[in-house]
Amino acid sequence: MSHRVEILDAKTREKLCFLDKVELGQGKSLKDEDVLQKLPVGTTATLYFRDLGAQISWVTVFLTEYAGPLFIYLLFYFRVPFIYGHKYDFTSSRHTVVHLACICHSFHYIKRLLETLFVHRFSHGTMPLRNIFKNCTYYWGFAAWMAYYINHPLYTPPTYGAQQVKLALAIFVICQLGNFSIHMALRDLRPAGSKTRKIPYPTKNPFTWLFLLVSCPNYTYEVGSWIGFAIMTQCLPVALFSLVGFTQMTIWAKGKHRSYLKEFRDYPPLRMPIIPFLL
Repeated sequence: MSHRVEILDAKTREKLCFLDKVELGQGKSLKDEDVLQKLPVGTTATLYFRDLGAQISWVTVFLTEYAGPLFIYLLFYFRVPFIYGHKYDFTSSRHTVVHLACICHSFHYIKRLLETLFVHRFSHGTMPLRNIFKNCTYYWGFAAWMAYYINHPLYTPPTYGAQQVKLALAIFVICQLGNFSIHMALRDLRPAGSKTRKIPYPTKNPFTWLFLLVSCPNYTYEVGSWIGFAIMTQCLPVALFSLVGFTQMTIWAKGKHRSYLKEFRDYPPLRMPIIPFLL
């Protein structure tokens, strides 16, 4: 199937030319920074243009994804009207773990928002607009589901009481610190404004030593945080959220691990994508 392509001047919108009978083709994707003169081609090169559709900046995506769960969870925590029934409107839970869970959940997403604004450096500026609807459904939906049960008037605390909560809180805090440490280490690998890729190695920060065993310790710590939150709240929706998140992050970690192996011949052979020695 051939197409007719109209080319316009980006500023004046003046029609420059038409390309008739343009055939769909297959080729190797070019990076944004590739220069035509430096490509390994002969005197004739065929370039294929692919319309990526409507795009949205990564910063906008993450701010939308993370602000939603933060706000939604607080609606259930403060028991705003029409959620649990009139007699529970704006009442407070008598269980300490419920308040602790709200602090942990809020801290996690505030941390994510601040990292998006001040820490992360994105290799790609945009992502397809349609993805934001899928991602927000996941984050916002799970936030509402877990918040409904954790803040429910009939919620019962964990089976093993304070000991279980303290252990889970320790896991959560350690993994949050680890996740932040990895994000800082990855940030320092890429100078501002560049798309340089380097092999990440452990720094003097002990939380980064996980780089010795896995390629994506930020995902390892992320999963660990949600496991801690699930143990703390003993809530099934949190456990399911952790499982779905682990599945998706494993896919991302395997992809990044493969790209590291392909790009760097001296990549450390002991590393696994996300779980040391296993996965």
